[in-house]
Amino acid sequence: MKYSVIVPVYNRPDEVDELLESLCSQTLKDFEVIIVEDGSKITCKDVCDKYASILALHYYYKENSGPGQSRNYGVERANGEYVLIIDSDAVTPAGYLQAIDDELHRQPSDAWGGPDAAHESFTDVQKAISYAMTSFFTTGGIRGGKKQLDKFYPRSFNLGIRREAYLALGGFSQTRFSKMSLYGEDIDFSIRIYKAGYTCRLFPDAWVWHKRRTDFHKFWRQVYNSGYARVNLWRMYPEALKPVHALPSVFTLGVAALLVLAPFTYGLSLALLMLYALLILVDSSVQAKSLKVGFLAVVAVFIQLIGYGIGFIESLFSGKLR
Repeated sequence: MKYSVIVPVYNRPDEVDELLESLCSQTLKDFEVIIVEDGSKITCKDVCDKYASILALHYYYKENSGPGQSRNYGVERANGEYVLIIDSDAVTPAGYLQAIDDELHRQPSDAWGGPDAAHESFTDVQKAISYAMTSFFTTGGIRGGKKQLDKFYPRSFNLGIRREAYLALGGFSQTRFSKMSLYGEDIDFSIRIYKAGYTCRLFPDAWVWHKRRTDFHKFWRQVYNSGYARVNLWRMYPEALKPVHALPSVFTLGVAALLVLAPFTYGLSLALLMLYALLILVDSSVQAKSLKVGFLAVVAVFIQLIGYGIGFIESLFSGKLR
């Protein structure tokens, strides 16, 4: 067995159904799927049973311990030479595994990550959030794309690594990096991959459709906790913080300053914000081929940058890892 797909799940049977259906269409068939039910009250066991005769599928139920430890649980039971960590809210295109296999043959690597995209079936809000998280005009260049602002650090929604290397690293850490424990653990894992001397890079063609959050309130919580976690990661790993990671905080403080100065600048400061909003509106509308998504993307971008910035600033002044 060459590949083991590890999927931690918590109360999301419908998402698992979509993911497993997409895995059935893979053009490369040398893989198994390990579903780890993380103490869910609404399980996906019936969904998994539906695909048991189609996929090499293994289902495990365990007490709740969070996604990181559930991934570790799955990897310990995997048979593949490589393990692929995928979130339950992702969907794979038919050539996903083949793209990974082709890239490994072209240039072997111990670990890798792939980008994400919005599927045409996603809601307009999900498409707007996807734009905010992947655009070069936000922090998409930090997260990984063909244009990058920083070294690529794989994220847990789409991450691959040799199983031997995963086990040698001890898998995902139990350290809490934000007010919600699931934020920051994938960056911690990526940093440890590099520090251990393993090769790691972006596989640009190994992308997935990633649903992310379904509304702006949940999205705010996500980016706020991500900003909070970044500073705590810096306290453990100085190399985890680069100037580009402070950009959302600079943006947040800049927006606050422009609003304060608005009465004294005859609207010039507000015009600067409107120009940036117009850039986002035009770019996102063209990409999504929808003006409605474009307007929602403006909201999503400001939530992403300001939410992350506030979490970053709050964590910076908290003065401690918690």
